[in-house]
Amino acid sequence: MLSFNTNLAASVSIPAAQATKDDAVKEKDDVTGVAEVAKPGVSVTISGAAMKAAAAQKTSNNDIDDSGLADNVKQLLKMIRDIKKQIAEKQAEMAAVMADKNLSPEQARARLAGLQSALSGLQAGLTSAQASLAKAMKDMSAGDAIKASGLAMK
Repeated sequence: MLSFNTNLAASVSIPAAQATKDDAVKEKDDVTGVAEVAKPGVSVTISGAAMKAAAAQKTSNNDIDDSGLADNVKQLLKMIRDIKKQIAEKQAEMAAVMADKNLSPEQARARLAGLQSALSGLQAGLTSAQASLAKAMKDMSAGDAIKASGLAMK
């Protein structure tokens, strides 16, 4: 069973294996006093904000998808954008830690050290992705290389 509710949140229910009569677990509702059979499986609820963010992510890469570039170049461009976004988030977290007056100096240093380490890893990943893009651009026509460079800078 797959169900979606688009009012405020999306709900997805994925049933587990068929329950046998012996597997049924009855729980009594405290308010109504009615017993229900528990359904085994996984239930996921996705907020409306998360659905909007996912849609925004898809539309934010439409220019890359519509560029006509090779698939590997498109993937690299999307990866570069994603890493840049993560770097901006880490920098914002660092600014928030520095502005947080509730943290002791030791706590602030420890959190900043962890964020700086994560930021260093992201910057290394960005450098690697940009190097891979530069290598892929060597085999492109001049027009496609310019197009890829422009998309990488966004």
